[in-house]
Amino acid sequence: MIIEIDPNSGFCFGVVNAIEKAEATLAKDETLFCIGDIVHNNIEVDRLKDQGLKTINHDEFEKLSNAKVLFRAHGEPPVSYNKAKENNIEVIDASCPVVLNLQKRIKKTYQEIKEKEGQILIYGKKGHAEVNGLVGQTNGKARVVECVDDLSEVDWEKPVILFSQTTKTISGFKEISEVLKSRCQNELKINDTICRKVSNRMPNIRGFARKHDVIIFVSGKKSSNGKLLFDVCKQENTQSYFVSHPDEVEITWFTEAKSIGISGATSTPSWLMKQIAENIKLEIK
Repeated sequence: MIIEIDPNSGFCFGVVNAIEKAEATLAKDETLFCIGDIVHNNIEVDRLKDQGLKTINHDEFEKLSNAKVLFRAHGEPPVSYNKAKENNIEVIDASCPVVLNLQKRIKKTYQEIKEKEGQILIYGKKGHAEVNGLVGQTNGKARVVECVDDLSEVDWEKPVILFSQTTKTISGFKEISEVLKSRCQNELKINDTICRKVSNRMPNIRGFARKHDVIIFVSGKKSSNGKLLFDVCKQENTQSYFVSHPDEVEITWFTEAKSIGISGATSTPSWLMKQIAENIKLEIK
């Protein structure tokens, strides 16, 4: 029996950076708060909770003072930084550099085009933490577009500037872009701001899924990236199974398998995939 862990799976740089910063602060026996789950994986969140990380929401953050708060890789809108300063909160900023750069670009673009009544569109998931941070750079004026139907409210006679949430699909971004090209009657600027380290996971995982008889895809249920990548696995290999915890793996899945592939989302820790691999080895002996 061959058991292989996908070498392209696991945490992206932004998540690794956030967790390392959290662990370094907690190692000093200091109380540390985090706005939202530091990563969309319950097991990893619980591991850091045991070390003292306290997850709070934005309402709780606004009432906090004289504390340390970690801003996770998704980034935060300007209002969060302002509130931290107002309430004497020390920010441990773990915003992904790619996201921070995108925030700066959107803020600059908004300042340049607002006099022209230009419209900033962000291809992304409404309510997503990263998207909220991006929209915040425009004082809430940017329009979030999840699909082509969301373009119905665009004023085609005014300038349009398109950006993307860093973790969205290239195919979806291209679809939105093509519609804009065909309908915009004024200035149009398309900015491909998708993180290739994340987007390249899709073609890589297709090959990995075809390579093995059975695929175990490990991800938290809250992870959008995880749901997307698992769907790709399922397209390529019908014997693909989604699990969030080692206890969810069923030995009957491997009855006729000669090779097992284990992969995960950008929010899935490597140690969890290794643990599942070890458990499978013990079960099939």
